[in-house]
Amino acid sequence: MSVAISLAGRTALVTGAATGIGRAIALTLAQAGASVVVNHLNQPQEAATLVQAIRNGGGQAVAINADVSDGTAVQRLVAEALHTVGDIHILVNNAGIIQEKPFLETTEADWDRLLGTDLKSVFLMARAVLPGMVAQRSGVVVNLASDLGILGRENFAPYCAAKAGVIGLTRSLAREFAPHGIRVNAIAPGPVNTAMVSLQNMSPEWMEKELAIPQHRVAEPEEIAATALFLASDLSRFYCGQVLGPNGGSVMP
Repeated sequence: MSVAISLAGRTALVTGAATGIGRAIALTLAQAGASVVVNHLNQPQEAATLVQAIRNGGGQAVAINADVSDGTAVQRLVAEALHTVGDIHILVNNAGIIQEKPFLETTEADWDRLLGTDLKSVFLMARAVLPGMVAQRSGVVVNLASDLGILGRENFAPYCAAKAGVIGLTRSLAREFAPHGIRVNAIAPGPVNTAMVSLQNMSPEWMEKELAIPQHRVAEPEEIAATALFLASDLSRFYCGQVLGPNGGSVMP
């Protein structure tokens, strides 16, 4: 038996959507019928290419440049999205960065940058979008965490702390907003084939550890997007505060 997932009539806002996992999520939600707001930070060409790909497939999309670690920029982003496409039904907090660096070499600026992009942005976006969802008594929030937020990893202290924070924030929001008809869940991927975590940015030691999982491979972004589609759809109606782990077996809770 096949099950068709339809998001027709819904609008999704995906942060950090110009490349990588965010791009795959935006495309997948659009293919299911959602109108998509493609948030990006100073990647106009990549965002325009994605918007065109969605439109070529018969979907609707707009791109909005905004730094989601900045409260003023987030308010502008959400206001522009509401003005352009109307109510937001699905929020995917995907924007994130990573840094491999020994803890004792990690600066306060490193910490603030990682926590700002990977954790504070989730707080800011949720604070800006949830009032509209409460008013409409429905909505879905999907937060991108990481298996490293559960496992920890040497030389990744700010990233691990931020992603663990995303998991805790997800569970708190899930409890607070479930009575308003809003589902809040998270995805904690394992290693994914994106530019952010390529060998250009990471050490061979990092890759060796990432591949030391039962499946001995990295995921493709589309495999993470499939989980986002499930959580955004009505198939996940009874999921509340959950952390789904497309991780190749790195974490088996």
